[in-house]
Amino acid sequence: MRLYVPSMLTLCNLLLGCFAVVAVFKGNWYWVPWMVFAAGWFDMFDGLVARKLNVSSELGKELDSLADMITFGFVPGVIMFELLNLSFNSTSLPFNNNYIFALPGFFITAFSALRLAKFNIDTRQTKGFLGLATPACTMFFLGLTAGPLGKAGIFENAISNSYVLYAITGIFSFLLVSEIPMFSAKSKSFKWKDNKVVYLFTIYCAIILSIFGVLAFAICSVSYILLSIILNLTNK
Repeated sequence: MRLYVPSMLTLCNLLLGCFAVVAVFKGNWYWVPWMVFAAGWFDMFDGLVARKLNVSSELGKELDSLADMITFGFVPGVIMFELLNLSFNSTSLPFNNNYIFALPGFFITAFSALRLAKFNIDTRQTKGFLGLATPACTMFFLGLTAGPLGKAGIFENAISNSYVLYAITGIFSFLLVSEIPMFSAKSKSFKWKDNKVVYLFTIYCAIILSIFGVLAFAICSVSYILLSIILNLTNK
């Protein structure tokens, strides 16, 4: 039975991603960030459990990648598709004349697939990432759900502007497949000296979340990108 425990956790990640897609199309925006957030915990713990039980396998690795494609590839594409659709004052999918202009939102899904495929065969990304990891990318798009929820504040107009959304799609599609070094939360220990950047960033994100609510996901994602660039330049 223990052989299947990590895979069951991975499938929970996948299912929550599917539920998030349904929530977007149903307009239940409130649930989307929390479903994906919960899926992220399953994504993190399936690998830990596999190592603890000593049952890691090629099947588990492939399943993990496929689940990530749904939760951290398809979901952000769906979010952007729907936001673009709403930006054209259209709420019915896809039975209208404007949905075709929202299709570029799925570039995020396409480049996420390319990102995951590259990561699976890239032996350089063991301690950090080259390019933006799909969970960090998805975090930004979760923050954009503050727009439909009416909680985006001064960013409300930007999130409802189709040109801004197109620009965001292009920027994050590029970041997914770029060679920009990004720091990772992966570590072999929980010692402060080995994880001080991760711990401090986690505290920062918790504070931002308490202040800005769901919009904090986008703020933290941008902060992560900027911090990674700063750390890279500092190390050089």
